[in-house]
Amino acid sequence: MLETPVRRPDRTRADQLADLYALHGPPIRNFLTRLAGGSVEQAEDLLQETMMRAWRHLDSVPRDDEEARRWLYTVARRITVDAVRRRKNRPVEVFLSDLEKTPHYDDTADEVIASTALNHAFTMLTDPHREVLRELHLRGRSMEETARRLDVPMGTIRSRAYYAIRALRAGLNSHDH
Repeated sequence: MLETPVRRPDRTRADQLADLYALHGPPIRNFLTRLAGGSVEQAEDLLQETMMRAWRHLDSVPRDDEEARRWLYTVARRITVDAVRRRKNRPVEVFLSDLEKTPHYDDTADEVIASTALNHAFTMLTDPHREVLRELHLRGRSMEETARRLDVPMGTIRSRAYYAIRALRAGLNSHDH
């Protein structure tokens, strides 16, 4: 039989958060998985953000377990709504097959020009942006694999990918003019 942890005010913040997670994490993950259309990966990201919010506002989390659970569910739902809104406002991600492709002798002039422009735009990106695009688009890794490989939070990988594609597009547009 599993023993539920008791949250005590005299425990460290880390211990208090660990208790919250142990007691409420699994049911909130299930709730978030349903909200995320069955995506366990998205649910994990949302749960992590929920727990980060709890960590930042630990003094606001009610001491009563039922009230704490309601508080966490409310935070989780709001974070999910915000994530959906952000996704709707974000342009469609573009998957580039090979940014570092060098032109071959049989390429047409337009393909050579396009490839050269793409390579130039790629070199204008910051190192972190180039690194994320290489992992995601050239090596075909998932966001989660890229985050683990680069030891960077998932949200940072998403942000870098988004801004790298924007910068790449801007570089290509400026090359056309």
